Amino acid sequence: MEDQSVVDVGDVRLAYRTWGDSYGSPVVLLHGLGGSAAHWEATAALLGQEWRVFALDLRGHGESDWPDEYGLDLMAEDVAGFLDELELDRVGLVGHGMGGVVARLLAEEHADRVERLVLVETPAPFPGDPGPAGRPEGPVDYDENAVPAVHAQLADPGPDAADSLGEIVAPTLIITGGPESTMPQERQADLASLIPDCRLITIPGGHHMHRTRADQVAQQITEFFTS
Repeated sequence: MEDQSVVDVGDVRLAYRTWGDSYGSPVVLLHGLGGSAAHWEATAALLGQEWRVFALDLRGHGESDWPDEYGLDLMAEDVAGFLDELELDRVGLVGHGMGGVVARLLAEEHADRVERLVLVETPAPFPGDPGPAGRPEGPVDYDENAVPAVHAQLADPGPDAADSLGEIVAPTLIITGGPESTMPQERQADLASLIPDCRLITIPGGHHMHRTRADQVAQQITEFFTS
């Protein structure tokens, strides 16, 4: 059964959803840009059969606060604060797209908090164009002010971003969406090669395969967390 809650982390109130046994080992899911915890619903329900699953609405998204300041590092510190508030010592951490970048930053800066790391269709930290900002038709469930800040960081992650990958000590799994994905795939192998303990797999299904192939994604995450 899914539950919805909120928690105050500093000056930001974060909304989150939970699945699974409250005594299960914790797994935290982070959504992509313009998404929300709801995007993980299908995968989270399957993971909840084995784990205690938490899916956050990151700042500026969904039911969480939409503050004046945005940045990937700020989001990573929000997640660290979330772990503190819920007294989650070490977690399995899974991120999609932007959420994967946030998860990676957390694993670099707070290595003691991340047991295992899964990056789903996550941009590599190499300079380049992250793609057009774009905007879906109709009302959106996120603060549009977050988009340019995130895209600027993805396009120019900084000169030391790739070097910092070597600081990740958690065993890491990278899941790509294959030829159907709208995200460039050619740098994913380079990303995997720079993380000390990392393997790369492809689940054909495009950029949002955690929604279209939820059963396969949940199975691969479970097998990785139990290996």
